[in-house]
Order: sequence, then structure tokens, then C-alpha cells
Amino acid sequence: MKKRFGIFAVVVIAAALTLSGCAKSDSATSEESAASCAKADLATVTAGKLTIATGEPAYYPYVIDDKPESGDGFEAAVAYAVAKQLGFTNDEVVWVRTTFDSAVTPGDKTFDFNLQQFSITPERQTAVDFSSPYYTAPQAIVSYKGSKIDGKSSLADLKDAKLGAAVGTTSLDAISTQIGGKPQVFNDNAAAVSALKNKQIDGLVVDLPTAFYLSGVEVPNGIIVGQLPSTGSGDQFGLLLTKGSKLTSCVTGAVDAITADGTLATITDKWLAADAGAPVLKP
Repeated sequence: MKKRFGIFAVVVIAAALTLSGCAKSDSATSEESAASCAKADLATVTAGKLTIATGEPAYYPYVIDDKPESGDGFEAAVAYAVAKQLGFTNDEVVWVRTTFDSAVTPGDKTFDFNLQQFSITPERQTAVDFSSPYYTAPQAIVSYKGSKIDGKSSLADLKDAKLGAAVGTTSLDAISTQIGGKPQVFNDNAAAVSALKNKQIDGLVVDLPTAFYLSGVEVPNGIIVGQLPSTGSGDQFGLLLTKGSKLTSCVTGAVDAITADGTLATITDKWLAADAGAPVLKP
């Protein structure tokens, strides 16, 4: 299922007026040091280290074998590419794990940035910061052969289906806004997958790359019923940071840089599956 300039810097200079070469006038301000994205100037959780978070477990194709430190998998590779752009070597990267729900809540974080398919939404942006998007993914429905929704081709065909998604996700929102009905809510994707395996729900809504993995590996006789129609810009994933983090502009600059130089495209082509086998459902 394998399937883009330097770092942005913001310079702030305060004017300083002096009298007789040393004494300052009453209206003058002291000179501030320039804000910098140089590694030594980054206010990371641990000096000299870049602490990156992901989920537990972390799934293919985002992380291979639940080992982000290997750099294998789409998000693991993106994380190391961003780290390199910021000046950190692989052995200066520290991985920690968080739940999806705890990461999107307000408050200080134990990481510098987090990536576990966090969609950028206005609601979340009131609680946390996001970098530029590093991926745009459609939503898709996973089921199993012989299910109530096997062979369905339109959203209207799914109105009476029992569909589930993890709490706090845009997948959950999509069920309510695009399909209708009352969705089954799960604490995380692992619990939702378990319910699908046990045929407690007819289908599970997730982003498309995850749908390819679940249908091909996790769910016995798994199928992708189809993709949900695009609502415009798609589901854009961003690196998540503490609200007001001093790192946000630098991390955003790093994402922009790997986008501009083609690194991100190479990573995407390597790790994310094509859309073949996942037809778009009719409205």
C-alpha cells in the first residue's frame, strides 16, 4: 500500500534612541533580539532536542509497525523531514505518545509538535496551533463483505446504516453532515475497528489511507464501500502545537520548505496509496 528556500524566519527589531551614546530618552525602547528559527534559538520542550508526539498505537501507512523512531511510514517520514529542516539530527528527535482527544484540548503540551492525522478545523484552532497542511485526505467508509452496506453506491443508501467513528474526529462530523443519522461514537480508532470486526456496526468512517490499511489488513474480508464526496478543500492534516507556541511559525516554515523542494511529494508518493478501488459515493 505504498503508494515541497530555507526556513521561514520572523525578524522583530525594536528601535532604540540614545542620548550621548548611552543614555536613553524617556520615549525610547530597548533593542530586542531578533526572533530566529536557528536550532539554538528554538524554544523546544527539551533544549537541544525536538520532541514529537504521535498516537498509541500509530497505524500503517502513517507509522510502520508502531515504531515512529524508524522513520518508516508517511507521518514518521514527514516528522523527520521537518526535524531536519529545523536543524535536528535523527538522534536528537524524541518520540512521545498521546491520545488524539488529549492532544486537541487546550493547555501546555509535553511535545513540540504532534502528528496523528489532525485535521485543521476552526474549532480546533481556538485551542491549539497548526502548521501549514502536509496532506489533504478524503473520508472513506470501511466495511466487510456481505455487510448491510456492501455494494452501496450513494449516500442515500447509507442513511439507515449503523456507522461509527472515533470521538473528536472530522470523520465523526462527516457522518452527521454528509450522510445523516446518529453515528456510533468510539474513544479511538482501535475501539471502532474492534466493533466493526465484531459486526456491531455496519461501517467505519476514516481518512482514505487508513481505510486502505484497515480493509486490507485489519478487518477480515474488509472492503472500502467508497469515498465521501469532496466538500471543497478536503480534510487537511497539520502538525499540532500548543496554542501560541513560539515554534509555530518555524514549524510552518519547515513544512512549507519541504513542500517547495519536493521532499513532501516524494514522501507522499512512497507511503500513501492511490485512490484506485475506492469509488466516490454519489450524493
